[in-house]
Amino acid sequence: MNVSPQAGRARKARIAAALLSLGALTACGGQPAADAGAAAPAAPAGAPASASPPTPGPRTSFSEKGVTVTLSVSDWQASKGTLTAVFAPEEKGFHLYSTDLPADGIEGVGRPTAVSVTGALKAEGRLTAAAKVRSITVPGVGAPVPVYPDGPVTTTLPVRADANGEATVLLGYASCSEREGCTIPVSDRPVRLRVTPDGPVFDAR
Repeated sequence: MNVSPQAGRARKARIAAALLSLGALTACGGQPAADAGAAAPAAPAGAPASASPPTPGPRTSFSEKGVTVTLSVSDWQASKGTLTAVFAPEEKGFHLYSTDLPADGIEGVGRPTAVSVTGALKAEGRLTAAAKVRSITVPGVGAPVPVYPDGPVTTTLPVRADANGEATVLLGYASCSEREGCTIPVSDRPVRLRVTPDGPVFDAR
């Protein structure tokens, strides 16, 4: 079939216009309509699923003699884990004493920050504190007294379970302010818990 020169020129013009439109769309970051609704590529086979947030461990807290204490157990595996105790003075400007302070303080001043366990739980190491010790001078006391900076102190104790059953955490501490004096010391304050096949569980208060 013969095509007239005019029809041929019209066809070429339409093709050129279509090519120009496609070029402009690509230059602007667009894509042809056939590709715009395409689904996103699937994740490669064997790719790991997004990790779910870790499950919080058992936790309990109490307030006594000007300090709030929060206890928790974490990283429990193969009958072992970490017992964490956070000691938070309730008034600004109060500090806690070093875990290495003697049981009766220095010349009767201060009481150590202490965490121990009995019953089905046993300590697997030493109590450590996530705070640097500083020394203060107390009137009437010949030696410097080691304390932590004012505010909360986090301590950790590695523990293990010999068997399922009852256990007790024993806590000791005293808070003091260089301006306002000290609160009444707390010694061997018990917190009960049970060791179960799934790990320790604090008893309801």
